[in-house]
Amino acid sequence: MAIPAQAALWFLPFVLPICFYVAFTDLRNMLIKNHAVVALFFVFVIIGLFALPPWSTDWITGGIGPVQLPLPSYIWHLLQLVVVLFVGVFLNAAGIMGAGDAKFLAAAAPFVWPGDYLLVMYILTATTMAAFATHRLARNTGLRNIAPDWESWDRTKQFPLGFPLGGSLAIYLIAGTVYGS
Repeated sequence: MAIPAQAALWFLPFVLPICFYVAFTDLRNMLIKNHAVVALFFVFVIIGLFALPPWSTDWITGGIGPVQLPLPSYIWHLLQLVVVLFVGVFLNAAGIMGAGDAKFLAAAAPFVWPGDYLLVMYILTATTMAAFATHRLARNTGLRNIAPDWESWDRTKQFPLGFPLGGSLAIYLIAGTVYGS
């Protein structure tokens, strides 16, 4: 994994409760709350200064279109947020995902190291398939009675993506603490 284990350790205690909260509220209300997305963003902005101090790390030259810019790794991670938010707005406008899902993905993007993009896609795919199967199984069995008032049970054409999105970020950071560089 490209993520440094030390960085994953810095982020994990702050991100994990937010991931659980996002999964729970999306299952219960079919809504990812804005304050959770803002909290996730500020975790990266603040804790990222300790995990990726811009003043003590090497600058990375990267391209934005034809322009090559040398910037600290911290800033490149923040720029990932802008790119993912742009894509998320497009997917939301196309009706593929909800606005909260797009905002959560954007706020989670800075936590992903560039060398781990493919790994994160695998984690997200596996987590989404497992979450979908678990949600549908629980919805159609007696397990539904544990939380009978959840909005996600009654939405037959929609799925609470906050459930696998929060789980995927949590799994990535947990794996990063163990297998990170």
